[in-house]
Amino acid sequence: MNKIQKLAISTGVSLSGLASAVLPVAAATKITDTTVDPGKGFATDFGGMINGLLSFVMVIAALMVFLYLIWGGIEWITSGGDKGKTESARNKITSAIIGLIVVAASYAVLTLALNFLGFSDLNDVFNTRSINGT
Repeated sequence: MNKIQKLAISTGVSLSGLASAVLPVAAATKITDTTVDPGKGFATDFGGMINGLLSFVMVIAALMVFLYLIWGGIEWITSGGDKGKTESARNKITSAIIGLIVVAASYAVLTLALNFLGFSDLNDVFNTRSINGT
């Protein structure tokens, strides 16, 4: 069984364990009213959509970095003292840490630039109608 198959199986087992923990709680909730009020929606304007999309991309990037870090750690543990495998695992861990730094730094630079320009988030940037406030 190759590494990708092992990763897929372990991911499937983890997700099924999470689902088995969440489903009883979802089944225990009792719906008394059959009407559904969808509310205003997730992204009512362009700025909200961009802000939500950016948050989603950051979460996915952080999860991918975390999984790559775990993969490198497992590879290091299972290397059995082989220098080539240990070096490969060390390179994976180093790359994951550098990736985490890049993701965090990009978010920090964006937040710093927005705060420097007087905006709270990207939604605030797109909601501002004019530059001089008139």
